Amino acid sequence: MAFERIKQKDWYKVLGAKPSDSPAELKRKYQKLALLYHPDKQEADVAAGEAEERVQRFIEIDQAWKILGNEETKKEYDLQQREDNLTKEWPLHEQIYLEDMCWNEDEQLYTLSCRCGGSYSVFKSETKDVSLVCCDTCSLVIEILQ
Repeated sequence: MAFERIKQKDWYKVLGAKPSDSPAELKRKYQKLALLYHPDKQEADVAAGEAEERVQRFIEIDQAWKILGNEETKKEYDLQQREDNLTKEWPLHEQIYLEDMCWNEDEQLYTLSCRCGGSYSVFKSETKDVSLVCCDTCSLVIEILQ
């Protein structure tokens, strides 16, 4: 499941959870909210507008669980969140094509020297999942273009 780069909901916030919560804790929080907002659990005398809001909230809760309750989609979502946070919090130093980085065959690692004397490194196995890389000694970040 590919996530779009638009500003999207914080699915952890929807469930009242944290990224560090265990799968069991995420499930518990989901189940509690799902029971609370499930359309079949609503009282009959609720105003139409409020009933619609509660249905929308239930749909949101269900969507959050579909993403965070699956190990693969949760991993992808977490990676994107980290990447989005990096671009907001860290200065983007440069955009570099992967082939312009130094390749180390023995370690299966791409590296690039930073202006501070440190280096940026990304393992070949990570190149599909990672597009932003932090310097190992300063706060600069590069974006790897494929």
